[in-house]
Amino acid sequence: MRLVLSRYWFFSLLFFWSVAANSLQLNLSYQQSADQIRQTFEPKLYTFPAFTAGHYGLRMYRQSLDPKYAAAIWQDMARVASNLNRYSTEVVTPEQVHQYSVIRLANYKTSPKERSQRRYKATQMMPEYVYLGVGLLGSMARADEYGLKHQNDTQLRKTLRRYDFKKYVTDPEMIRAWAAQLANQVYWLRQLGEQEVVNEFITAFRETYPDSQDNQLSSQQYNNKIYGLTHIIFAASKYYQLPIHEKDYQWIFDYYRKNIDKIINETKEDVIAEVGINFLLAGLDADPIVAKTRNVIQQAINTQQGMIPSVTGDMDLVSGEHRNVLAIMLLDWKGTHLAPTLSRHPQIFKRIPYGLIAK
Repeated sequence: MRLVLSRYWFFSLLFFWSVAANSLQLNLSYQQSADQIRQTFEPKLYTFPAFTAGHYGLRMYRQSLDPKYAAAIWQDMARVASNLNRYSTEVVTPEQVHQYSVIRLANYKTSPKERSQRRYKATQMMPEYVYLGVGLLGSMARADEYGLKHQNDTQLRKTLRRYDFKKYVTDPEMIRAWAAQLANQVYWLRQLGEQEVVNEFITAFRETYPDSQDNQLSSQQYNNKIYGLTHIIFAASKYYQLPIHEKDYQWIFDYYRKNIDKIINETKEDVIAEVGINFLLAGLDADPIVAKTRNVIQQAINTQQGMIPSVTGDMDLVSGEHRNVLAIMLLDWKGTHLAPTLSRHPQIFKRIPYGLIAK
């Protein structure tokens, strides 16, 4: 009997403590909630893989210009340099590109997830996309953003030019599989002065995902659509570096305003945060959408763990970095900064990893 009562009181106290913690969250400012997440992630930042640490550090530097993130940016540069060093020596010929891509694509085939299966089926007839889009182009664009390029840049560009990206970015099945990635890539191609296929992609995207058919989409496909929309804005801003103008993307903002409740109810926290950040990039801080998304994201924070868990309740920091760094940006937005670049922030680039040189 005593054991039953003690368990009863233990779980009762646990329940009331949880309620009290969530009530406390209601009284915190958005900035304080962002700080909660920072205090969870930043002490562990340099235990993360280079990609994850770089993803977090670069975004936080672009927001704050705080040099404490310099080491994370160096990790990101080293990752980019390592990729491009390998690509320029080991993945050069069409045969090497094909072999590399087939091996990478096989990883998607073995996953039971709808997204992975869509990616495998859409890309199996043009596997080189996995190398060109997911690998090479992203690394070249990141180096370019830093004001750098690879020492074998000419050769890498020759590899890019062997392939017509219009084939990938206008294919409906590719869009259903890779919407956000394709949005990034068409803007990266423009940034690098290579193919100009932004408008073709946007036209194909809108034809693939007409608003009138939203109710026919699976949960994964609806998330893919909204994720694609947010990344059109992100890519146009060079990833939080430049403000954008609402009128240039009026169709996207009109869609958000009309469908915000559906977006909040049917998409994940990282997608909801991205919608809010889209409005901030357009200088629409006072728009009701920003307040709505901030409120949802603040309430999603587990105050005991100091982070937003996954939809399954997972609290892993590495896999949760993406949604949580976006939450910080939404809750404590500090504007756009063109940073870091070799010319504007030389202190960040005192040591440049081997293989990268100034543009």
